Amino acid sequence: MPSPMPLSETLRLPAWRRPEALLYLMAAAMPLSFATWSALLNNFVIEVASFTGKEIGWLHTVREIPGLLAVVVIAILLAVREQVLALLMLALLGAATMFTGWFTSFSGLLVMTLLSSIGFHYFETVNQSLQLQWIDKARAPIVLGRIVAVGAGASLAAYGAIVALWDSLSLDYNTVYMASGGLTIAIVLFAALAYPQFQSPHVQHRHMVLRRRYWLYYALQFMSGARRQIFVVFAGFMMVERFGMKVSEMTLLLLCNYLINMAVAPAMGRALGKYGERNVMGFEYIGLTLVFLAYGGLYWFGWGIVIAGGLYILDQLFFALSFSLRTYFQKIADPRDIAPTAAVAFTINHIAAVFLPAALGYLWVTSPDYVFLLGAGMALFAFGLICLIPRHPEPGMETVFSRGLPVAAE
Repeated sequence: MPSPMPLSETLRLPAWRRPEALLYLMAAAMPLSFATWSALLNNFVIEVASFTGKEIGWLHTVREIPGLLAVVVIAILLAVREQVLALLMLALLGAATMFTGWFTSFSGLLVMTLLSSIGFHYFETVNQSLQLQWIDKARAPIVLGRIVAVGAGASLAAYGAIVALWDSLSLDYNTVYMASGGLTIAIVLFAALAYPQFQSPHVQHRHMVLRRRYWLYYALQFMSGARRQIFVVFAGFMMVERFGMKVSEMTLLLLCNYLINMAVAPAMGRALGKYGERNVMGFEYIGLTLVFLAYGGLYWFGWGIVIAGGLYILDQLFFALSFSLRTYFQKIADPRDIAPTAAVAFTINHIAAVFLPAALGYLWVTSPDYVFLLGAGMALFAFGLICLIPRHPEPGMETVFSRGLPVAAE
């Protein structure tokens, strides 16, 4: 087996074989499976599996368990390189998506959801680590914005195919799941054969890392995971349950959302580079607070499907700004901490995700507007935490309380 190639030597490779190109390729491969699974899920579980809010809450709780156990990645990395693990987890996501349509019972869907979730969460853990290791700090906001745009473009392609072909070809769920999962696996095989193994300049710690100076980053990860569940679990479910949206209509809404994301994500990266993490994340969470309050207005004032669709797109658009949290950590982190902290952060991000969907599923049955009101409160609290980020974060200046104190040896 050839030795891993140091990043400093990758400039002699053609552009399409460099680390940045591999990040773009993986960014495209993941949504082909995950976005298709997400687009069809609410219709699939309601029309085929007869789910109510209770069952969908439990399904999403199971889906988030691998995220809570993301620290297991640290142990796996003792035996498997990050780049290899990323591709293996992408392949697992693709395979689980392929066979989702074969399982229509509650227990069967829980099993397939768990497998696809292992692939998704462990891939995302390693992928975020590789992004921060392979991309220079100065270029990170722009490159991460482009990565978001590539992922949005892949989602757009998947949703566009569903919208164009679902009714005209009388597609069924199994056919679409098989095709999308198969495409992800094909891209994984290409990436495994076409790209060398890349060696990051800093050897990563292979043990769990918890540092007091990262406390604000941990807190923001927790709040990000908690607020995300309100949208992921219940916003789409509301569109189907309350407004009766069909597969083609729901997918068209998602298509519009990703078309907008693909267009504006590079500009988001440039804005992050210009205005900094505190301003961008503050804008994100003020916007989310207003969106969640407006979701409640759908029930309080009887607003229609057009307003609901617009809020759904805005919600997704604000969520696309979440890569600013990664660049904040990149600026304050010891370079050797990136891989283990990515795993720890993913676990922290999913603590609330394990209990919130099931708990809020019961609240949803009686008072769905209260679910969104709770989401607004979470977003507002997170905004308060964001105000603690300094204008120019760096090691020793992680929060406004740090006052430039030297980094303690740990």
